[in-house]
Amino acid sequence: MLIRETYLSKIRGFYDSNLVKILVGIRRCGKSVILGQIIEELKKKKVKEDHIIEINFEFIEYEELRNYKKLNSYIKQQIKDKNIYYVFLDEIQNVDGFEKVVNSLRASVPNISIFITGSNSKMLSDELSTVLSGRYVLFHIFPLSYKEYILLTEKDPYDMNVFWDYANWGGLPNRCEFNNPTDIKNYLYSVYDSIILRDIVKRLNLQDVLLFDKILQYLIDTIGREFSAENVLKYLEKEYRKISSETLYTYIDALCKALIINKVYRYDVHGKSVLKTLNKYYATDLGIAQIKNNNTDIKKYILLENIVYNELITRGYEVYIGKTKHGEVDFIAKKEKETKYIQVTYTLLDEKVIEREFGAFKEITDNYPKYVISLDKENYSQNNIKHLNLIDFLINDDF
Repeated sequence: MLIRETYLSKIRGFYDSNLVKILVGIRRCGKSVILGQIIEELKKKKVKEDHIIEINFEFIEYEELRNYKKLNSYIKQQIKDKNIYYVFLDEIQNVDGFEKVVNSLRASVPNISIFITGSNSKMLSDELSTVLSGRYVLFHIFPLSYKEYILLTEKDPYDMNVFWDYANWGGLPNRCEFNNPTDIKNYLYSVYDSIILRDIVKRLNLQDVLLFDKILQYLIDTIGREFSAENVLKYLEKEYRKISSETLYTYIDALCKALIINKVYRYDVHGKSVLKTLNKYYATDLGIAQIKNNNTDIKKYILLENIVYNELITRGYEVYIGKTKHGEVDFIAKKEKETKYIQVTYTLLDEKVIEREFGAFKEITDNYPKYVISLDKENYSQNNIKHLNLIDFLINDDF
């Protein structure tokens, strides 16, 4: 089994904390596995099994506990002494009113450590943050990074067939069980359908699944491009689906909150401010993007750009599109006092491409590190701008 140390190392310091630990991520990205790994670590620390309360609300045997009052009573009945009890509530969004249970337990039982997971927008909603205000810590769980994919499959990271398998079919762990593209697609369609039906239609009480598909397809087809609501509305009108801009933004917000896509804001390099217009979207998982893509193939440089974006947010960076006076930089990655500028391209074999990619940094006069990332093995570093091979970047932690 792959130990997802990237996340365990962030959560470990909170094991005994009375802050509620919330793990959120797209369906089937591995949240339940991480909970299981936390439980195994607790057992190795000699925590008694009767002090570990584990409930997965996707299992039928816990169906009665989807009533929040019954759930609250059940958990309290397990608390029999003053030692810490560790409570794991998996896919808790299936419990209506779960916020009341979590808040009540935390307030009334001092010797309790609560871990919850969820896949849908309710886990990120204002109502949850209001009820638990200041009393929780949020961990975003993502599909497998390329390094994790290699550790799980034990394949050669520099084999380009292996790399493109990851680039095309993404990092949902269970999809690695299949080798046939048809089987992979069927699995990914089942995950996507569960997201739409459980996390979007049910949550927002919306019925037009076809409209969701068309909007998502447009966003996937335009990954890495500046978003224009006007262009989306024109596209939908050609498809005989005329809607208001308000409805469009409601649907896009739902896709973001279901964690299918991520909105990336632009950052004015010279004005040092975040801009709320001309943002871009990237796919959380490239496998889902592949099955919802209208074109035969997503352009390779777009896949690389999306992979770099996902890697950066997995490593804990805040990521923006960099706006300069006369152009842009693909990404600005910020973490604490650290800032990095990044360009991503497929190859630097063409002199015009070299000039374009390295020239993107000309208007940036500060001394923060600047990188160009591509699949080239030859080192093209120049003028204090470092060139990185993409696979080196993905499997090494010293970026």
